[in-house]
Amino acid sequence: MAAPFVFFDVRTSDVDGSKRFFAELLGWQASGPLLTEDGAPWGGLTELAPDDERAPQWLPYAAVSDVDTAAAKAVELGGKLVRERTDLPVGSLVVVTDPGGAAMVLFQAA
Repeated sequence: MAAPFVFFDVRTSDVDGSKRFFAELLGWQASGPLLTEDGAPWGGLTELAPDDERAPQWLPYAAVSDVDTAAAKAVELGGKLVRERTDLPVGSLVVVTDPGGAAMVLFQAA
């Protein structure tokens, strides 16, 4: 089985502080808003707006073959759709939570 997660997003109120923290703690590299390894992105850093009441968090991206089908199944299994389908040049995504409220992204590559 391939890795279950294909990308991670760190949502933080202090992007620069998070870059320094992870660089010093784990030797991670950052290029702009992306966490990289050997120049290849594997994660992102998203700054939470000052009025955003969400706690800083890690948000994993799981690869799916059909984002709409996966989102419907998540809801059928007791999860919630948090963010409707968003289409990007690299693929399509939805954000869901499991029945306990933990969030993740379902991602279909373009």
